[in-house]
Amino acid sequence: MKICHIITRMILGGAMENTLLTCEGLHARGHEVTLITGPARGSEGELMTRAVAGGYHVIVIDDLRRAIHPGYDWRAYRLILAALWDLQPEIVHTHASKAGILGRRAAGKLREARSAPGELRDMKIVHTIHGLAFHPYQSWWKNRLYMHLERRAARWTDAFVSVADAMTRQALAAGIGREDRFTTIYSGMEVGQYLNRPAEADAFRESLKLPEGAVLVTQVSRLAPLKGHDLLLEAASRLEDERIHFCLVGDGELRLEIQDEIARRGLGGRFHLTGLLPVEQVPAVLHASDVLVHCSLREGLPRTLPQALLAGKPVVAFDVDGTNEVCTSRTGMLLQPKDVGGLKVALESLARSPELRDRLGQAGRDLCRIRFDHNVMVERIEGVYKRILGAG
Repeated sequence: MKICHIITRMILGGAMENTLLTCEGLHARGHEVTLITGPARGSEGELMTRAVAGGYHVIVIDDLRRAIHPGYDWRAYRLILAALWDLQPEIVHTHASKAGILGRRAAGKLREARSAPGELRDMKIVHTIHGLAFHPYQSWWKNRLYMHLERRAARWTDAFVSVADAMTRQALAAGIGREDRFTTIYSGMEVGQYLNRPAEADAFRESLKLPEGAVLVTQVSRLAPLKGHDLLLEAASRLEDERIHFCLVGDGELRLEIQDEIARRGLGGRFHLTGLLPVEQVPAVLHASDVLVHCSLREGLPRTLPQALLAGKPVVAFDVDGTNEVCTSRTGMLLQPKDVGGLKVALESLARSPELRDRLGQAGRDLCRIRFDHNVMVERIEGVYKRILGAG
């Protein structure tokens, strides 16, 4: 198959890692794969180097940006249109909202054009929902705009892939797409590197200079709005158990603000900020930790949760979007969003009981071992392609 994936940028993050592994997996299966993406700008780290070295075709459109900008967006749309005309793929697979709207409009318009060759008129369009662009923490006009655009783009979409059942429910509730066109395929990862404890795990923990008997609670995420670092700091300031230390992995626009708040609350001796780490080091960080906490108020299904569970670590998270599909009473502690008191209690309960941590972590490992294997993800995505091409 000739397959074209479209995503706004290739930085460190769930949607981008999903896209990267999908392109690599499909290429390894003998498909002709092209990735259209924008520049890898941002403090989060980039995946472009690995994408370019992947052996498939990569097209970078400089005007394809994450933020809404009519000028950039129009130029990006025209360039995607031209690229698809030249490529004539059998499948166009878009990811996330911005690239999803521009890419599906371009593919849909080409498919409807009378002058288009037969290959383009037979082209099928797939869209993966990694997380919806409309949510309660955004301005009403942006929500209305994105809902309108997503409904229009759904008219061109032959199949939707949701990274969690919650994404399907939310899309259908907003009038986006038809239920029979949705398939849930969990966002795959290279599970082996999380199942096996890396040799570097002990060295990482030692580098933090933790006191004897410390319980290390880690959050891996961008230091950005809605990631809940303010809520974690509030819970930490209420803790009575001083054995609990925190490791914040990641970088972003709120780094200085978070550092100042840690100092203001007198928590500097118990918080360890690593900054941005190479993605290859994340398994060692998780194995060096005792608990994974994820305080985000908006996610599709955060990859850091199954990653921690694969490492045998219990998770504590707020019940938002698809989080409850992996964080359950069997694998961790699921809390209502913004429940700082519940977060404090959960962390203290896990700190007191190594046996509870081990039991929850093992159950999580059993749950995620197959469900989040990237080979399973690629096989199921390939199955979606074959189904819709056969239905044509």
